[in-house]
Amino acid sequence: MSDHGCIHLNNFKAAKGIQPYKVIHSYFVTSTSTEARVRKAVSCLCHTCKTYKDRLHSCLHCIFFGCYIKGHIQEHAKTKKHFLAVDLCYGNILCFQCGDYVYDRELLTVAKAQWSETAKSLSFGEFYRTWEPTQIEAELLRKHPRRRRVVENSTIGLRGLINLGNTCFVNCIVQALIHTPLLRDYFLADRHHCPQPSRCLVCEVSHLFQEFYSGNKAPLTLHKLLHLIWTHVRHLAGYEQQDAHEFFIATLDVLHRHCGAAPILVKNNPHHCKCIIDQIFTGCLQSDVWCVYHNRSILGHIFGFNFGSWCLWYRHTWVTHFFARLPGKIYQSRISRF
Repeated sequence: MSDHGCIHLNNFKAAKGIQPYKVIHSYFVTSTSTEARVRKAVSCLCHTCKTYKDRLHSCLHCIFFGCYIKGHIQEHAKTKKHFLAVDLCYGNILCFQCGDYVYDRELLTVAKAQWSETAKSLSFGEFYRTWEPTQIEAELLRKHPRRRRVVENSTIGLRGLINLGNTCFVNCIVQALIHTPLLRDYFLADRHHCPQPSRCLVCEVSHLFQEFYSGNKAPLTLHKLLHLIWTHVRHLAGYEQQDAHEFFIATLDVLHRHCGAAPILVKNNPHHCKCIIDQIFTGCLQSDVWCVYHNRSILGHIFGFNFGSWCLWYRHTWVTHFFARLPGKIYQSRISRF
């Protein structure tokens, strides 16, 4: 499929430009501002069945939201002869005349810019983007056509690890990290540059990625990786059996610290770092008290102020003790990750 859309989308762009797509995408897909998020929460419903789920689409020609699963957006397209719609989850263009989603490079550029704007408005780091070759890199790729290609049934990247004593827990975590697609794309694109490679765990992991995807099938030993882990995480030093999850957390912590001489912090929120480790593995836990009777969270209604600046442990402990004193058993604690 071409990345220049279809003839129907191109005709629409020639007549109306890309402004309709930009408006729909900025308000109802990425929600680039507080106003947009409020409008999306209020207005983003199927105009036929009044539901907010079932794969909502927005007509690109007029103001109409319809769900795809129940066929309401299809009915609108057939009745009004409006054959282009925007998926409100991912921002993709659906052409009913082609019977498929179509991709347009210009609209993809708009979507990427608006995702970045959304991240800034929420004080998040930049969304991770897969590597795209520059013009110079594209020329180099054309001059050197021989390169390895990883396909679905390829064995490239599959290598065994030799157990150095009771280090099977290390091998397990390393195999999981090596086969994490975003990490693979990052390290194989040679994105990390370090002034002290001999003491840097990220450099060693980058070297491991190169070894895994070199095509060599001989098993590897992780002696240098172990040495670096033992140097930076002293309580894991030695050949005793350790907990795999503890090793995983410690490894991520060291990788995060070694991703740069100074962390790349977001201006409006210094607790969010934009390094590749934080972008993939960092998340938040939110603990809410849920009223079963009213079927809603009652934390904000009772206290009337924001708990966002409190640490999770203190907030959850204090709220649990407080609500334990309330009469009846209509409250329950919910913990969600986002």
